[in-house]
Amino acid sequence: MHRGSTYLDFEAGRSLALQEEELRGAYAGSSGRISFGRAPLGRAFFGILAARALAVQVVAWLLLWEAAGLTWAPATALTAPASDAGIRATCSEIILKQEVLKDGFHRDLVIKVKLGESIEDLQTCLLLIKHYIPSGLFVDPYELASLQERNIAEAVMVSENYNIEAPSYLSKESEVLVYAREDSQCINCFQAVLPVHYRYHRPHSKDGETSIVLNNPDLLMYCDQEFPILKCWAQSEVAAPCALKNKDICKWSNMKYKSVYRNVTLQVPVGLTIHTPLVCSVTLLITILCATLILVAVFKYGHFSL
Repeated sequence: MHRGSTYLDFEAGRSLALQEEELRGAYAGSSGRISFGRAPLGRAFFGILAARALAVQVVAWLLLWEAAGLTWAPATALTAPASDAGIRATCSEIILKQEVLKDGFHRDLVIKVKLGESIEDLQTCLLLIKHYIPSGLFVDPYELASLQERNIAEAVMVSENYNIEAPSYLSKESEVLVYAREDSQCINCFQAVLPVHYRYHRPHSKDGETSIVLNNPDLLMYCDQEFPILKCWAQSEVAAPCALKNKDICKWSNMKYKSVYRNVTLQVPVGLTIHTPLVCSVTLLITILCATLILVAVFKYGHFSL
């Protein structure tokens, strides 16, 4: 601001000097009393006015720039989230739904996955479901092998030392890999079916049922090409077999999805401890009766030779 004031003061003084020269030329020789001894005071006065005018202009420009800055900042702040929201909107949502069908101790776990991308773009992609079976349930590996031979389902047990005959209180959680297939009844959908069975549980003293919570599985996807859906919802990479009959290991993308149900809860009937004496007595009597009938039939219809 000091440099601007000096410049304006110089210009004002220069203008005043020109006026003095014109007046000297106009009144030269007419009056010897004309004097410009007070000209420096006028020059100082105009310099002060020019400095104030410059100060007002600078303050006005500063206010305008500040107002512009306050106006642009919110616009920028709103534009960035809007652009992020636009990018997020392009990411299709993955929806997973699992439900248990049939009744009794032998059920079918059905898992359905719906993708937002078109099937044409995902023809080179494979979908793998990694499920964690709780101790209250078991999957029969021999049954899975039979389903694979009949081309009904593609699943394999991951856990080792797996005992299908152990009760729930002597069992641990197990892992199963299920390769999903395209669902012909739904566009952009995949489906997998896994047979599950109830284990025997300890009897209860009051309630005749126990609950088994089946949590949501991990959803893995592998594609030969890069797709936006992988970049949008991929959380991490998991090593797993590329195919059920292929021993090669691929890096699958662990996908983030939206589940229709938080988890599935199954109710399993169990015995009551107050019925233990009655059950043991009836079981013993039936065992003795059956053994007696077998012995009678052997001695009656059997042929003995010495």
